[in-house]
Amino acid sequence: MSKSLQAIRGMNDILPEQTPLWRYFEGTVARLLDNYGYKQIRMPIVEFTELFKRSIGEVTDIVEKEMYTFEDRNGDSLTLRPEGTAACVRAVLEHGITGGGQVQKLWYIGPMFRHERPQKGRYRQFHQIGLEVFNLDGPDIDAELIIMTWRLWGELGIRDAVKLELNSLGTSESRGRYREALVEYLSAHHDKLDEDSQRRLKTNPLRVLDTKNADTQAVLVDAPKMADYLDDESRAHFEGLKARLDAVGIPYVLNPKLVRGLDYYSKTVFEWVTDKLGAQGTVCAGGRYDGLVEQMGGKPTPGVGFAMGIERLVLMLETLEQIPQEISRQVDVYLCAFGEEAELAGLALAERVRDELPNLRLQVNAGAGSFKSQFKKADKSGALYALILGDDEMAQQVVGFKPLRGQGEQQSIAWDALAAHLATCVVQG
Repeated sequence: MSKSLQAIRGMNDILPEQTPLWRYFEGTVARLLDNYGYKQIRMPIVEFTELFKRSIGEVTDIVEKEMYTFEDRNGDSLTLRPEGTAACVRAVLEHGITGGGQVQKLWYIGPMFRHERPQKGRYRQFHQIGLEVFNLDGPDIDAELIIMTWRLWGELGIRDAVKLELNSLGTSESRGRYREALVEYLSAHHDKLDEDSQRRLKTNPLRVLDTKNADTQAVLVDAPKMADYLDDESRAHFEGLKARLDAVGIPYVLNPKLVRGLDYYSKTVFEWVTDKLGAQGTVCAGGRYDGLVEQMGGKPTPGVGFAMGIERLVLMLETLEQIPQEISRQVDVYLCAFGEEAELAGLALAERVRDELPNLRLQVNAGAGSFKSQFKKADKSGALYALILGDDEMAQQVVGFKPLRGQGEQQSIAWDALAAHLATCVVQG
């Protein structure tokens, strides 16, 4: 017997009972971004491998160990995108939409791919919403990104469950001076470092600060601090960001070990973290990448952005029981029709109602069935009300209106008054 077909490990189906919460989350974010003046961009899932090597950095864990890379029929090396910023920068460069200093405030949504060890909150195909802003170099836009996320957490009801961590990585020059000091210090304690940190010391020493190894963390207590190596411009930028967050009343924690896992970051970096999801504590992260556009062949262009993990945030809503009651109901009204004449009239009546109430979720029974079986399906749909069309209703040109979830007797509503009645009971009620 052949092996049964299954989804690839770490690449999950999102089932019908799960999608309402996803749609609620995605819709909430999209509405918020519209209100702040951001425009959506959509990029391909597959890009040339060189794009990510050049932007993320060849000695990062993502490029070295986690990318899904393959050769196509033309012999080109292609990669399923592991993150969105590089692809977005490629798109704005290719289409010239940031030329001449044009400010672009963009957002995107979609799947990303990394070959990691699957666990709760971490998958090989995962979904992100990302923002990228180009040609604004002040701390005001950094603050706006953080303020937007703070407002989002409030709208979702999870503000008390997240914490903002901040750091500044300075310019490439100041970061270079800090890297030299860090390498000198860590080299003197080489034997106390874990194996992964010893490897990173030679390839990407700032990532040693990210270690979860307790022995290496103990060594880092007395290590040089990035704040002591910041240039005046970066220090002023960071102070400006903190002043704006203080003005709005957003609490934050300074984390000198926060470096992020991508080479292109400079100045501001931030993470929103939680202790509600076990080991996978980061739900949104980003920062400034002023040198990336130039690194990828464009003119010097300031950039800043972030990405949030949809799986983790949906899991947080479930864990904290912050699921709006209305999204669990997919149907407002269920129409039951008995006999061919009633079925035809029911279809026409349903379309008239939909014309007048386009937001009403009205399901018409399909597959005929007895009175009992249709009402069983109406109840299972979760609808608030059932509409009934039989011989008696057809003769009087009325429809039976029966509450399914609360008090109230069945009543008869004239066909031409049905939409107005439903507007009162469902759309406004």
